[in-house]
Amino acid sequence: MKVLCAMSGGVDSSVSAALLKEQGYDVLGITMQIWPGKKDFGGCCGLKEIEDAKEVCRVLGIPHYTVNYREEFKKYVIQNFIEEYKNGRTPNPCIRCNEFLKFKLLLKKAEELGCTKIATGHYAQIKDGRLFKGVDQRKDQSYVLYMMNRESLRKTLFPMGEYTKEEGRKLAKKFKLPVAEKKESQEICFIDDDNYGRFLKENIPEAINPGDIIDQSGIVVGKHKGIIFYTIGQKKGIGAYGARKFVTKIDVLKNTITIGNDNDLMGNTLTADHVTFTSGQAPEGEIEVAAKIRYNSKESPAILSANDNIVRLNFKENQRAITPGQSVVFYKGDEVIGGGIIN
Repeated sequence: MKVLCAMSGGVDSSVSAALLKEQGYDVLGITMQIWPGKKDFGGCCGLKEIEDAKEVCRVLGIPHYTVNYREEFKKYVIQNFIEEYKNGRTPNPCIRCNEFLKFKLLLKKAEELGCTKIATGHYAQIKDGRLFKGVDQRKDQSYVLYMMNRESLRKTLFPMGEYTKEEGRKLAKKFKLPVAEKKESQEICFIDDDNYGRFLKENIPEAINPGDIIDQSGIVVGKHKGIIFYTIGQKKGIGAYGARKFVTKIDVLKNTITIGNDNDLMGNTLTADHVTFTSGQAPEGEIEVAAKIRYNSKESPAILSANDNIVRLNFKENQRAITPGQSVVFYKGDEVIGGGIIN
């Protein structure tokens, strides 16, 4: 079976390619060229990363392709990132990249190259066409894969899903991969200095519109620099008020930032749209799930009801800083049953 392995130049995707070859697959490596313009940037798909991926493929004795997805990445990921911040929301660009580039465009490219499946280095598992958490609970990446549907699950392999990160490092050394000691990239790939404010200021200067900071009763207590610089739960950069304060609401129409105490961030309900259920069908009536409202949050019991691609969740315990634009993901045990974008 011929498999197209998405290679970022990092340890996980490199080991994935090595494991697939060891298992007898006919493996092709591919790296997305996504950096905008002529300037290189860091992250998972920069120039250095492409060269690392090529070298890994040379060591493994498999072909390597580079595909130009600059315009697609700009359209589906960067522009969405900018628009969401303009609208007072906090997006997750890695999820957008997975949805539109890895599990749509790369699947199409795989077919063009005669490949039956694609593979990535994600720490998650696919069993009988269903999505599950990876064995390594600390590294589990099922949260950023909830948008996968039955077709993409059927055509995808996650070789790292049954390994821990430490085991992955050992495998990289076993296969004598040149990236065995390479550090992980944590920042958003198109913001190499991790400075969101600088990036947004450069790309949407017209959105830098100072306005009022108000308290929970609506009284003006200060001035903000522009709503694009704030997110729900933020405490840095809002000024000193004699006690710790946090951003609790962003009102785009009124151009105001509301601040409050930590208790003002707590809530137990949310709605979400752009919903995907991995089974292809929304559940009927109310069901019990465990849900995560951001990548690093803990799962929390909730009652889910779905209607016309809108999901409502009622949590049994209060959640802190439910943030529009972030993804909420639903689990049944270790299985991902779906997710959506928080309204």
